[in-house]
Order: sequence, then structure tokens, then C-alpha cells
Amino acid sequence: MSQPSGAGGAQPYGQPGTGYVQSGATGYAPPPTPEQYDYGNTAQPLGDTAQPITDEGHPAVDGISVGELIGEVSKDLSTLMRQELELAKAEVKAEASKAGKGAGMLGGAGFAGYMVALFLSCALWWGLENVMDAGLAALIVAVIWGVIGAVLFVMGRKQLKQVNPKPERTVDTLQQVPDALKPS
Repeated sequence: MSQPSGAGGAQPYGQPGTGYVQSGATGYAPPPTPEQYDYGNTAQPLGDTAQPITDEGHPAVDGISVGELIGEVSKDLSTLMRQELELAKAEVKAEASKAGKGAGMLGGAGFAGYMVALFLSCALWWGLENVMDAGLAALIVAVIWGVIGAVLFVMGRKQLKQVNPKPERTVDTLQQVPDALKPS
């Protein structure tokens, strides 16, 4: 039987699936279920691992040293920052996906437009040569495709402007952190 890779052969502390909770509480807890995770299983378990609460709504800290309390706060802030980083990553990934789709559509439209412009330009140019000078016919064809290219450009730029690179939910929750740290 192999031993876990913790210090002195101990079970790794606070790792998902090990059964040990990261709140400073001792004992065994079952591994987190998929429902306890948020944002595609990238965040820490969301279960209640905090200290017990008194009737007044304050944490029960009798018999707990200041060092332990500071350690708990440090772990909680560390967990919060990791969760916020994962949220930011998920939001940026979603926005990058939207930007990629818009850029892909612009690229496809550009290539298709090029091919259509090439063949229709030739056909229109040859058709107009029957009624006017070849140079004037070529100029008319070029102006028509210039207008079409401008319309495609404006539509593609509008699509890209809808991309929001700012992770809104992360910013909102990070703005709540200072309020949560203030005593009530």
C-alpha cells in the first residue's frame, strides 16, 4: 500500500478528494461532490467549513488562540483570492471565445468576399465592356466591391465591440471583499 506524499507520510491537507477539510477543523469529512463546486469544478468546495457561530451571529472563538484565528483568516483570504482568480479566468475565457468567433466570421467573410469579388468582377467587367470603355467598366466594378468591403468591415467591427474583456463578476465580488472584512 502506498503512502500519501505529505510531510512525514501524512495525508495531503486540504486537497479535494482527500477527506480532510481546510478550515482548521480536525477529523474526516467526505470528499466534495460536484455540486459543491462552482465555475466548472475549478473553485474550492463551497461547503460550510467555518467555525461555529454564536447565537448573536459571531464566530465562536472561545478557546482559540489569536494565532489560530489569524491563520484561519489568512487561509480564508487565500482561498477567496484563488476562487476570484479562477472566476476571472473563466470570464476571460468566455469573452475570448466570443472574440474568436467574431474574428473567425470576419476572416470567413473576407475570404468569401474576395472570391465572389474576383469572379463577379471579371464577369461584370466583361459584361460592361459591351456598352462602354473597358477602363470605365473596371472602375465601376471596383467601386461596387469597395462599398461591399466597407459594409463588411463595419459589421465586423460592431461584433468585436460587443466583446467585454473586463471580468464583471470578479470585479463585483472583489469590491465586496473590503466590506466583508469590516467589523459590523
